[in-house]
Amino acid sequence: AYKRFSELLPKEERENAWSARVPKSQILTLPELRANPFQHRICHVFSTSETRDDSMSFEDFLDMLSVFSDSATSDIKSHYAFRIFDFDDDGTLDRKDLEQLVNCLTGQGEESRLSSAEMEQLIQNILEESDIDKDGTINLSEFQHVVSRSPDFARCDGLQR
Repeated sequence: AYKRFSELLPKEERENAWSARVPKSQILTLPELRANPFQHRICHVFSTSETRDDSMSFEDFLDMLSVFSDSATSDIKSHYAFRIFDFDDDGTLDRKDLEQLVNCLTGQGEESRLSSAEMEQLIQNILEESDIDKDGTINLSEFQHVVSRSPDFARCDGLQR
């Protein structure tokens, strides 16, 4: 992990990689993130940058790798997945978050974009399935409840090699 992290830095900074920050643009060059539709959110969620530039320290990088590793628990994976899908960082998945989530998964192209009616029906279906307290949003515990019923969830992550 340290070798991979240090290789993202310019040569002159590599000897101090443990204290350096890798810019988001370099993190996005990782093959595992390059094609991930949530690449920007992943950087945002794992970055501890005080300037909010989504750069990563070695510790941030390790956190990201550990969450996406096979040994991470389903609870840990679902906690971070929830944070990645919570586009407005308000602690719930509301209709806007769900729409952005669907758009990330289906692509932004005209040929793959859902119609307004299809999007509304899909969001309604998601909320009917997941919104246990019927408040119009999905909180972390509701999300984890849905995920716990999906045996494939723990195996599907973006940073496996």
